[in-house]
Amino acid sequence: MKFLITLVISTVLLVSTEMIAQNRTITATVINISSNDGKVGFALYNKATFMQTPIQGKDVEIINGKSVVIFKNVVPGEYAVVCYHDKNNNGKMDFSPQRMPLEAYGSSNNHMAFAPPTFENAKFVVSDKDVYLDIKF
Repeated sequence: MKFLITLVISTVLLVSTEMIAQNRTITATVINISSNDGKVGFALYNKATFMQTPIQGKDVEIINGKSVVIFKNVVPGEYAVVCYHDKNNNGKMDFSPQRMPLEAYGSSNNHMAFAPPTFENAKFVVSDKDVYLDIKF
């Protein structure tokens, strides 16, 4: 009986380890930040969560005009990254009274329009390899 329990636990641990090993990382770098003031807020979304509650979100420091985030344990699928330069460290993106952004922002695929990013424009696929993105503001 002890052997059977040990075998079951070992199998569960092995399967769990293999599942984690199949998960990937997404490394996103904003490459053209205008100053080292503040931080960059990054958010990782899938289609169902886009521009609502991120799957993962991180605030990252700026060094020499660049900011790098690593999202870990990402299961294969379609995702989008949206980020903004929180220049004044208030934890939110600032807008003018006319609802125009006062802080720089960007998204995966670097699709720039005079509108908020859409999932379709920002989406990318995570499959069998880690993903590396350069994002421009």
